[in-house]
This record gives sequence, structure tokens and C-alpha cells, in this order.
Amino acid sequence: MDVSGSPLSAPTDKPATLVDRLNIRRQAVFVAITFVGMIGGLLGSWFGAPSWVIWGCYVAAYVFGGWYGLKESIAALREPAVEIDLLMIVAALGALYIGAPFEGAMLLFLFSLSGVLEEYAIGRSRTAIESLVEMRPESAQILRDGREVSTQVDDVEVGDVFVVRPGDRLPLDGVVEAGESTVDQSSLTGESVPVTKEPGDEVFSGTINETGSLEVRVTREATESAISRLITMVERAQEKRAPTQQLIDRFEQPYVLGVFAMTVVAVAVPLTVLNHAFEPTFYRAMTLMVAASPCAVIISTPAAVLSAISAGGRQGVLFKGGEHIETAGNVDAVAFDKTGTLTEGNTRLTDVSARKGASASTDGGSVDSNLLEAATIEDGTLTDEQLLALAAAVQSRSEHHLAEATVEAATERSLEIPAASEFEAVVGKGVHATVKERTIHIGNPRYVETVLDGRPIDGREDGLEAVRALESHGKTSVLVVSETDEQLCVLGWLAFTDTIRPDAAQMIDQLRARGVEQIVMLTGDNERVAQYIAEELGIDEVYAGLLPEEKVEHIEALQTRHEAVAMVGDGVNDAPALATADISVGMGGAGTDVALETADIVLMSDKLDRLPYAFALSKETRRTLYINFAIAFGAIAIMVIAILTAGIPLPVAVVGHEGSTVLVSLIGLRLLRFDG
Repeated sequence: MDVSGSPLSAPTDKPATLVDRLNIRRQAVFVAITFVGMIGGLLGSWFGAPSWVIWGCYVAAYVFGGWYGLKESIAALREPAVEIDLLMIVAALGALYIGAPFEGAMLLFLFSLSGVLEEYAIGRSRTAIESLVEMRPESAQILRDGREVSTQVDDVEVGDVFVVRPGDRLPLDGVVEAGESTVDQSSLTGESVPVTKEPGDEVFSGTINETGSLEVRVTREATESAISRLITMVERAQEKRAPTQQLIDRFEQPYVLGVFAMTVVAVAVPLTVLNHAFEPTFYRAMTLMVAASPCAVIISTPAAVLSAISAGGRQGVLFKGGEHIETAGNVDAVAFDKTGTLTEGNTRLTDVSARKGASASTDGGSVDSNLLEAATIEDGTLTDEQLLALAAAVQSRSEHHLAEATVEAATERSLEIPAASEFEAVVGKGVHATVKERTIHIGNPRYVETVLDGRPIDGREDGLEAVRALESHGKTSVLVVSETDEQLCVLGWLAFTDTIRPDAAQMIDQLRARGVEQIVMLTGDNERVAQYIAEELGIDEVYAGLLPEEKVEHIEALQTRHEAVAMVGDGVNDAPALATADISVGMGGAGTDVALETADIVLMSDKLDRLPYAFALSKETRRTLYINFAIAFGAIAIMVIAILTAGIPLPVAVVGHEGSTVLVSLIGLRLLRFDG
């Protein structure tokens, strides 16, 4: 009985899936023949049928009932190793040897039946992959010279445009070029409400177009699409064994050898020391062997863990391995990044203020005339829009969310953005670049204090006071400073805001209700903005102005006080902290590359309410494992004691042993329906 499960087939390997199904059906047929042979032999004995009929039935039962177990035993012995299958084969042959063919046939029948049920249980947990494979259309309607051409998805190239009509599944990832529609992304992200899509919006393969026609430009090849990567992640997750499973795997062989040794002792001692008769002694030894076999223990973990992985996948929660399901159940402290995690991440520019007195006059010492020319300033006075144009010139080279908001605001106002060169970013502090041979610095107060190294800056106090005022209203603020001929001058300041996720406060309440003791925010943003967000959400501790390595230090400090610490972030700047935490949770955004690669758990829909669900599923999985172990070990202990004290017969031991195996399989399958 190979309860460990074989490696999953590649997502495009449909024939392998068919082979697996046919194999289970073949095993079911063998079980049916075993049952008919067992009942035929019993009825033949009762009604005095010819001996050849009786033994013909039993031979069929033994051959078909022991076929797969014998194959597994031979394969294991070649390694060399011993497995539970060998225990069952030896016990059945022992029963036959002492004249109890029916008991041996029943053992093989129930053992092979439990094997089929176990395969079915594990197979049910793997249907998530099959359904994901079926979600990928095999062809796409590509626009070629104004005509639609049906093309295999593997032959479609990045940049091609395909058409999807109402009711069609999207074959590839892309960006909408034309058309408006709603798209059902529930199969990929767990979102229950269809999402409106219009030109410029990203769409994902495997999702369903609902209302209108769309023309979509391909952004990823078929093998790199969101659904393909999700399939790969689920496959890898189901192949990774949980710590409990790894322990059981190490425990199986010495336990089986121990059962064999116990059986030998159970035969040898009564015969040589107590002078008992051989037949009852051997019969009891075979009964002990059956009762002590750990089939239920072996199947209890994969049945539960694989079911949990599948249940999470259907809810938009991707566990990247069984070990993470077990660990997440111990989390009692959670650290959150702010931007893109507790907030929407769609940062927007709210304030642009040029400092009063910043002018083109060189004798005023504020702003160099060449710099003003670069910003298309005509009247010699720096305006808010001209300040924004300068800032956008520098930040157009950055990928930071504040930089993107700056450039977006300048573009919306149709400002002419001058060219910038020699761009350089200082992580967690700010950026600078050269505009018309002048250096423009954009950064937070920490940037001013460290990078500019305390040098005299004209307008410094005005700028810092303005930044503090803006931050008191929960806004992230930066200064814009010009540098020319070793002279520094504050040109003005920018302020940004980010919307708190509507489900963030409820999510935190749910975490506390599920046993999380401490909730912390770790952010590179300033203290006042962080405190404002924390007060709104009821977060316990706030650490602001952090560099990536400082977030790691705080995670390590939390780990000294808590059993398990989870870090939740976007997988970009938070990568070191995510790697340090006991459990890392990425905001997937339908398969964001970095989040998928760095996180142990990915929230595919970016919905925070899935985080309490993930922890609840983990706790329920652990509870299920404890129940299964109690049943499995309890059944073994009860039967062994009963055999030694009351002398229960082999059929009762068989039913107890195989019944507990089937029961733990069914209990594990319950997790497929877990909804939090």
C-alpha cells in the first residue's frame, strides 16, 4: 500500500491523469473479485460445495486481493526496505497456513479496499490541478491583418492581440486593448464578484469573460501565464511533505520491523518457554501483526494536508507546501507591511507646494536660472506645477509607488517633463538625479539628515515644518531640494496618501478572535503616517522609517517572544523580512511574480479576509491530524491489549485495523469542504 502518493503529472500531461483513473478503476475491480472470492469460499464451506470450488474462490481472493500489495512489497525489498504491505501479505499467508483462509481473504479484501479509498481520498485532493488544467483553453482567436485566426496558445507570441467574446475563457495573460466587459476571476483569485475590465486593465488566463467582447494584447507566453504558474505552485505544494509526514516516513520502516520482531517473539516465547500449542499461538501472533500495523497512521497526514491545500486553492489561498499548513497553525504574532498590504497601494499625490521665495533670481540664492529653464519657467517664479514637473523628471526613473504617483499626476496635468540623467536611489530614503546639469534630491527627512549629511540647506526648517504638518494628517511627505555648486535649496514639498483597505480593520479583529496575540506594523514610511494608520486599525505596535534590514531585526525580535511569527507584505521591498519570518504571506495580485516566488502563502486575490481563513484552515488541519492520530494509535492500542488479554479473533482485528484506516481518510477529506 503506497500511501505516500506518486508525483503529480505535469499540467499538460492529460494522458497521465487518465492512466491514474484507469489504475484506480482496475484496483476497484480487483477488490470486487476479492470480495466475491471471499464470500464464495465462505458460502461454499457452509453449504458443502466441492473443495475445488471453495479453494478456487479463495485462490481468486488471495491473488486479486494481494496483487498490488505483493508488487509494492517486492519493489520495497529491492531497495531494500520493508513496508506495511509486506505485513499484510505475511499475515494473510499465515492465516491460510493455520487453516483460516476466510480470515486471510477478509484481511486482503479490507486492506485492498482501504487502499482504493486512500487513493480516492488523495485523488480528490488533487482534482484542483485537473480543474486548473481544464481552465486553460487550447487555442486563441488571434487578430492577423484584421482577421481572426485560431492559433494554439503555445504558438502565440507576446504582443499578439486576441479576441474573447462573452462566455469565453481567456487563453493568455494580457492587457485590454479595446472593449469593456466584466470578468469572472473567482477560479483564479477567489473573488466572488466579477471585475470590470476596460482598456489598460490586466486580465488573466483561465478567467471567464462575461458581458462584452475584448481585444487583449498578450503580455506573457502560455508557460508564464498566471494560471500556468498557479498550477506549478499547487503541484509543488502537494509534493512537499509536512513535518509530521516526514516524521511518519522515517518512522514507518523501523515500526514495521518492530512489528515483525514482536510477531516472532509472540510465536517463539509461548512455544519454547510456555509450551503452548503451535496453531493458537501462531494465530494470535498473526492477529497481533494485523492489529499493530500502522496503516491508519501513515494515511492520516497526506489525506488531511492535501485536502487542506485543495480547499485553500479554491478560496484564493495558495499554500506552497504541507509544512506551511502545519506552521501557520502556530502563528501568534503577525507583522504587516503598510503600503499595498494594509492600504490599497494605489498611492496618489495630494499636495504640491513650491516654497515661498523660491524664484529664478540668482541673487536671491534660491533657484538657479538654468534649472528654472529646464522646468519651463517663464516668469522667474517657481510654481506648484513647475515643481511637480521637476519632481516627475527625477522620479520617472524610479519604480517606487510614490514616484509612480508623481509621474501620474504630472501626466494628468499634461506637464512637460524635462529629461533627467544619473539617477540614483537610496533605499528607504529617497532619490536624486541630474536635470540640466543640476542635481535634484527628493527624499524624506531621513534622506535630508543622512544623505545630505547635515549640510546647510536654504529653507530647511520651512520644509521640515511643512512635512510634519502634512504627516500629522496621515500623509507621506517628501522634500524637493536642488543642489548647484555645493549650495542646497528647498524648492518645495510633495505629499501623498494611500487608502486603507476597507477590510483591514475587520481582518485584524478576526485575527485576534483566532488567537493572534500581537499585531505589528513594519513600514519604511514616516512615524506620523504609520501611527495614523495604526490608530485607525487598532494595531498593537508600530515601527516606522525602517530600512529592509531593520524590518528583519524586528521580525527576529518578535520570534524570541512568540511561537511563530508571520510577515505579510507585497514581496518586493519586504523580501528579506518575508524570508526571515516563520511564515511569509504575499499579496499575490493574481500571481505577482515576486510574491509567488518569495512567500510561503499567497493571497491570490489580494483580499485580507483570506488571511484569517488561511490561519483557521491551518488550525483545523492540525486539529484533524491530532484526531486522526488519536484514532489510529488508539485503535492499535485497544486491539493489541484486547488480543493479549481477551484473545479477540483475527476477523475483529482486521475490521478494527482497516476500519480505522478508512475512518481517518474520510476525516481528512472533510477539509475539502472547509470554508472558515
